[in-house]
Amino acid sequence: MKHVLILGAGFGGLELASRLSDSLADEVRVTLIDQNDGFTFGFSKLDILFGRSDAAAERIPFRELAKHGVEFHQERITVIDPATRHVTTDAGAYDADILVVALGADYDVAATPGFAEGGYEYYSIPGAERMRDALPAFTGGTILIGVLAQPYKCPPAPFEGAFLLHDQLVERGLRDKTEMRVIAPMSAPVPVTPQVSQRFLDELAARDIEYVGQKRVVELDPEAKEAVLDSGERLPYDLFIGIPVHRVPDVVRESGLAENGWVTVDQDNLMTPFPDVYAVGDVVALPMAKAGVFAENAAGVVADDIAAKLRGEPLGRRYEGEGNCYIEFGSGRVAQVVANFLGGPSPRAEIVGPNEALVADKETFASTRRARWFGDADPT
Repeated sequence: MKHVLILGAGFGGLELASRLSDSLADEVRVTLIDQNDGFTFGFSKLDILFGRSDAAAERIPFRELAKHGVEFHQERITVIDPATRHVTTDAGAYDADILVVALGADYDVAATPGFAEGGYEYYSIPGAERMRDALPAFTGGTILIGVLAQPYKCPPAPFEGAFLLHDQLVERGLRDKTEMRVIAPMSAPVPVTPQVSQRFLDELAARDIEYVGQKRVVELDPEAKEAVLDSGERLPYDLFIGIPVHRVPDVVRESGLAENGWVTVDQDNLMTPFPDVYAVGDVVALPMAKAGVFAENAAGVVADDIAAKLRGEPLGRRYEGEGNCYIEFGSGRVAQVVANFLGGPSPRAEIVGPNEALVADKETFASTRRARWFGDADPT
């Protein structure tokens, strides 16, 4: 029986473990390793930030994982040797026949001087909690929302945050006292698709939120409360919200898998240059968005490729970078971006909604994944 070792229990890791349990439980044994004790959906951080929920309510403990043939270990990975598929953790060591790296992207707050002292972020749960606790003290002024580097997770999230913050300020009677800007290195909010970008620009304009493209905040001066742009220009702020610089986890960088900053993979089956070593999700170098739904679909292709190799068959499909992302436009409105990054000569994306059906779809999205990943019942 082959041993499949999955590093990281995010969207990609959980989906792959589930697929292998469902289809290859008698042919592989799966070990799933993550340093955390539970999983939280990324979009839940907006719920935490705006007080609609709390971290404890959103976390799904990994002890609930009950997939046949899958063992979960809460351990910190310290060394990855892709050539031998040998992995060391703070609690032991593992040898794998098939190794899958699904460790996602880390946030490098220190990469932007002054950001830790002078700004806020909501991409991490502690960051969302810290910003939530700070918002009541804001009584008006200038809010800058800065995308500090590309690529970053969930391209719509900076704009979702802006829309929902606008709603909160309206409710508090502070919107007329507040100037809001989004500053980003991209020429448009979603450069790969003019249609989706224009929709974001229209929604921002309707709220009197300025979009400043092709500029990047490289430093904060907390004492002066100024953001320094790559052009040298300095912009005053009363509240700075940043999307942190993203990078591969240190253990991935040290493994030699990410010589160009992110892990190189075969676009068709997500295999790295090392035999029987795959990578899925935010850690890979493919020219596409970093978001959970894309990691989920990539995991499905890896599961198919593992099954095909075990049975001596060709892979029946290639990875096309497809996925559907939900977007909150504020005021209870939810839309969806349907994207395919790799299945044609150029990336394709379109926006659907907002409508009431998509509000319901988003509400059931998490429950169906929870049932599929953590239980044996098929929610479909």
